[in-house]
Amino acid sequence: MLLKVHGQAVFAATGGRAPTPARPAVLFVHGAGQDHSIWALAIRHFARRARNVLAVDLPGHGRSGGTPLQTVEELADWLIAVLDAAGMGQAAIAGHSLGSLAALAAAARHPARVRAIALVGTALPMTVSERLLEAAQHNRHEAIEMLAKWGFSEAIREDGTPAPANPLREAGQRLLEQARPGVIYADLRACNDYTAGLEHAAAVRCPALLILGECDRLTPPRAVGQLAATLPDAETVILAGAGHAMLAEQPGPVLEHLTRVL
Repeated sequence: MLLKVHGQAVFAATGGRAPTPARPAVLFVHGAGQDHSIWALAIRHFARRARNVLAVDLPGHGRSGGTPLQTVEELADWLIAVLDAAGMGQAAIAGHSLGSLAALAAAARHPARVRAIALVGTALPMTVSERLLEAAQHNRHEAIEMLAKWGFSEAIREDGTPAPANPLREAGQRLLEQARPGVIYADLRACNDYTAGLEHAAAVRCPALLILGECDRLTPPRAVGQLAATLPDAETVILAGAGHAMLAEQPGPVLEHLTRVL
């Protein structure tokens, strides 16, 4: 469906079912340089389970208009504006990577509007390497290659040699290649510059589920300790063998855990 938020067109996938006030809502938020399609299985899964589903394309991403927002706080407030535009008073928010930071900030800044959060592939701080930022700033393909390489767990043959090309990684790279110039840099900079995470975590009043990948090289589980300890009501799940792109690598386990909180 198309919404209008702050004068700009916003696309939100609903699983083919128009929202109705009687059902609880779930808002899905993608990561840097991506769009709603990373949540494809979750969209169908929750739409069939009597949920109002909104899987958004962030400003300047996918089918949404406008330009990328510059800070996590701006993204958080924008998510609440999306709920307003869709006529939804409250929602659970599931976010991946950059989207997880936006979900965290939204729950802290707008506690009456968020009933639960699921933070998938998250970390605090979510530091981005200078090499990656510099490549993204100049729209070099190297930035996409780095994100695609580090975003997936490394498959290794029994003899210790690398496995053949990973089709999931190739699909992830194709998605990043569709991002408009400047989008990936804006998203990565927002992640890197977010400093209020622990303050926001302490202010969250809803249940929180953290889903982490054991082999995640972008947001490794070791970077979540303070966040998990600061959230008042949090559960942490670590998926064995999963990388940052766990929605693609292990969709079944991710959906199983999301269902418990969303």
